Amino acid sequence: MAAAGDTLSRLQPVNGHARTVAQVRRELAAQLRAAGVETPELDARILVGHALGLDHAALAAANTRMLSAREADVIGVMARRRLAHEPVARILGRKEFWSLNLRVDAATLVPRPETETVVEAALAAIDADGSRARPLRIADLGTGSGALLLALLSELPRAFGVGTDISYAALRVARENAKLIGSARTRFLACNMAAALGGVFDVIVSNPPYIASHDLNALAPEVRDFDPRVALDGGPDGLDGYRAIAAFAPGLLAPGGILVVELGAGQAPDVAAMFSAAGLAPAPPRTDLNNVPRALLARKA
Repeated sequence: MAAAGDTLSRLQPVNGHARTVAQVRRELAAQLRAAGVETPELDARILVGHALGLDHAALAAANTRMLSAREADVIGVMARRRLAHEPVARILGRKEFWSLNLRVDAATLVPRPETETVVEAALAAIDADGSRARPLRIADLGTGSGALLLALLSELPRAFGVGTDISYAALRVARENAKLIGSARTRFLACNMAAALGGVFDVIVSNPPYIASHDLNALAPEVRDFDPRVALDGGPDGLDGYRAIAAFAPGLLAPGGILVVELGAGQAPDVAAMFSAAGLAPAPPRTDLNNVPRALLARKA
């Protein structure tokens, strides 16, 4: 792996000759590949494009343009961060989820594509029950950046949502995201899961911490070193978050209401049994694009 200083110097003009956009992209991709980054070409394109303020098409058209020393400096700083395995979304400070451009920072998980499976499962159940235009009440437990809640509200024009999180810093990000996408149908509360919630909800969603404590150090560095530990650590067996949800959800769901949670690999049977014991009726889990059981829906009778 190239040292950080090497990254910065290698992106500077050499012997008075500036690099072109295409040359810097190739060099950065090579460095990322050598560092074991899974998508070096894609990451290099995104980082260089972000540094130059160019979208994909404009970046391709600028391939032969010479970079200024200032532009090379900016790219070099971002390259150093990615070579340290900081995720691209954290370097950019944003991540697309369900076609929403959401802000993320050190207090929040970076929303993953597989988490969209929870949104899909919830919407499929809502569609099966009737119109999306109904005035539904939604709770998102452990909302983080607000990704699940805001994705659902973008599809449900008359719904109102409440997001909870134990982290005040995460709630600030969620509130900002709600403002950025123009969603005034939200409230955010600081509490552990559902501890401060009252009333009844038609839909409860959650992506709880589900990594067993002893597995945290084996996670990829992009996750282990940059995602907030409190959003990852699910206790000794990874199921503590689901136990908390099972304790609260039956009393918060309206009759016929649905609970949808994200699952870790292999957790579907245990979580389904837990929800069933709490008086809910779980359905078969919904798989993500990698055919991993990823979202579990349970309904209140």
